[in-house]
Amino acid sequence: MTSASWAVICFAYILSLLLTGISGEVRGIPVGAIVLLITGVLSGFFIPRLWRTGPKSRIWWIAGVIGFLAILYFQWRVPTPKPSDISELVNGTAPPSQMVVVKGYIDSSPRLTRSQKIQFELETIAVQSVSSRDSDQDNVQTDSKDVTGKVYATVPLLQGTGLYPGQKVAIIGSLYKPKPVTNPGGFDFEKYLAQQGIFAGLKGKKVDFLEEDLEKPPILWSIRRRIVRSQVQGLGVPEGPLVSAMVIGHKTVDIPFDLRDQFVQVGLAAALAASGFQTSLLIWVVLTLSQRLKPWTRFWIGVSVLGIYIGLTGFEPSVLRAGLMGIAALGALSLERKVKPLASLLLAAVILLVLNPLWIWDLGFELSFLATLGLLVTVPMLNKWLDWVPRAIAPLIAVPIAAYLWTLPVQLFAFGVFSPYSIIVNILTAPLVAIISIGGMISALLAFIYPMAGSVSAWLLHYPTSGLIAIVEFFGQLPGTAFATGTIHSVQVIALYGLFGLIWWNVRWWRYWWVAGVVGISLIAIPSWYTSTTLLQATVLSTSKEPVMVIQDKGKVGLINSSDAADVRFTVLPFLQKQGINRIDWAIAPHLHPLNLEGWKQILAHTSIQTFYSDSDVEAVLNQQPAHPNTSLPMSGNQTVQLGSTQTQLISVEPSILKIQVADQTWLLLSDLPPVEEQARTIANFLPPAQVLWWSGKALSLEVLERVKPKTAIASARSISLTTEAWFQKHAVTIYLTGQDGAIQWTPHKGFTTAVGLIAEESVGL
Repeated sequence: MTSASWAVICFAYILSLLLTGISGEVRGIPVGAIVLLITGVLSGFFIPRLWRTGPKSRIWWIAGVIGFLAILYFQWRVPTPKPSDISELVNGTAPPSQMVVVKGYIDSSPRLTRSQKIQFELETIAVQSVSSRDSDQDNVQTDSKDVTGKVYATVPLLQGTGLYPGQKVAIIGSLYKPKPVTNPGGFDFEKYLAQQGIFAGLKGKKVDFLEEDLEKPPILWSIRRRIVRSQVQGLGVPEGPLVSAMVIGHKTVDIPFDLRDQFVQVGLAAALAASGFQTSLLIWVVLTLSQRLKPWTRFWIGVSVLGIYIGLTGFEPSVLRAGLMGIAALGALSLERKVKPLASLLLAAVILLVLNPLWIWDLGFELSFLATLGLLVTVPMLNKWLDWVPRAIAPLIAVPIAAYLWTLPVQLFAFGVFSPYSIIVNILTAPLVAIISIGGMISALLAFIYPMAGSVSAWLLHYPTSGLIAIVEFFGQLPGTAFATGTIHSVQVIALYGLFGLIWWNVRWWRYWWVAGVVGISLIAIPSWYTSTTLLQATVLSTSKEPVMVIQDKGKVGLINSSDAADVRFTVLPFLQKQGINRIDWAIAPHLHPLNLEGWKQILAHTSIQTFYSDSDVEAVLNQQPAHPNTSLPMSGNQTVQLGSTQTQLISVEPSILKIQVADQTWLLLSDLPPVEEQARTIANFLPPAQVLWWSGKALSLEVLERVKPKTAIASARSISLTTEAWFQKHAVTIYLTGQDGAIQWTPHKGFTTAVGLIAEESVGL
């Protein structure tokens, strides 16, 4: 077969895996498989007549069959729990105080979490129940049960010290079911773990080492730890972990989270991922040092070095891609043949997706291949335009631009945010990244041989590393560092890559790059602008500490409450970013306290607030922050705040009572309520009637309910009192619980929608 025929078959396999994003089945067969099979059959009849020099009919038919089988293969590879899986023991209604002892083997490198706990995957073998909550081994019952499967385990920092992969341990803690996504734009923890074959979590309190089964740490893990310790000893923190991450990847190194967030924010996340540059450097070193050896000897030395390096990085998809392309380059040199980069990239993608088809939806896999594709097809074009720039400098400009353009559509689809400074930051830091990567690899090699030598050599990288951090911190403090466009639809993604392909396909079209640029920006900006200026909706987010609402009123945005720092980081900010919100016109905090004060500080660090209404006694606290509201105003009783057509009236500060008029819907927010026996005396008499009652979930007195007479009730809680629920049922009130239903969204056209419906609408974009 010709190279074009192989390319058609490879593309058919990749396309089929992408079509797994289409939901729906016909008689148990995925819709995507049927579509691809029919497309292959029809292509076999028509395309050879139009493309006479291209692949024959049988190639298109083979491609259709391969695509059909690939989708079935994808479904077969999707992890599902076995009957003996430990997740079968997890009862979603069981209290978290139910303690168990889980025995198993640590299956991944322990990592530090944001909450300062140690996290790892545990391959389970047995479970025992504990009769009391004091985590005492004497209280463990004897009803041991054999189980299989993995759990996502977290243990206290001190308990996790000294853990390593392969170690057999017994962990005392409580099992839980991973939470599904409960907010639009939120992180789907349940889906993330399920893709790795994990269907249960374990909150550990105590770890016991089973010394009779003590195994030595894995060799690669020991080498990795030796390198990291040596470089941290020579550079300190955060410079040491940063250098280690740039050499062996951030997923195997605990970088300070604030530093990692800054790199991501300015568009320099790729610098923390070991991939193509490090692989190319290794190949160059191997070929340089083995010039006098036979070609195949050089090949096997290179393959061995790449294999060890891939193992050190943790077998990440991006490194595997670079490794396979490196092996292809070594093989071509050994055979004295010309390397075909695009062909090797396509072959690497197919090989990896055959090994694990689920990687087609791995963001790191997608970005790695798209960035490499951008370098191969766009850098030559950019170098031609940059012929007026010195040859040594042109690649430093062309490479970041190409990688940025080809990864931007996927980033907008996944996150809805980009960094306007990304290209300039990548250009400025390119020399430093190169110096640190080269020096870091030399230091890693010396650390493997003699740790002190590794520390001394790492110390020489102090100034380049400090300079890199300084540049990142400088750009991270500039306004608009992370600009939210809102997530884009899959149709927009396809259209953008279609534009890129058209410009690359024909050299004569290179001159029209500006047309593609205008069209591409329009494809993103116009839908985003139209949506923001016409949208009227109110969203009650599913938060754990405090009720939070985001109001979007035809270009104006209001925020009521913030909750704590964790809710802001994982719920509020992701929602704002995916909605394309960069500015909050007004924010209301009826009662500020230390819990939500930290949340407001985080919001101000990422999003500007024009007018902030709060208690006057804490106004100065927020104004002292580096990022603070443009205007801070005290909010007194019965004061009305206007946001477009939306009106908000503060009825009481403590307890917090807000009346919100959104279109023809009257909402009443009740929080920080007094005990139910005091409500009739303290608040019931001045409560207005409302169509929607939104409260914290605490018990409500009958006087309050009769006074408000809601048609819809939204509780920012997992459950409500039986008395309150009985009143709602008696009066045919629709009840929503954010702890069970997730976020609740209201629009004039659709009415109320739960998170399940909202996320289903988002999934259509796949």
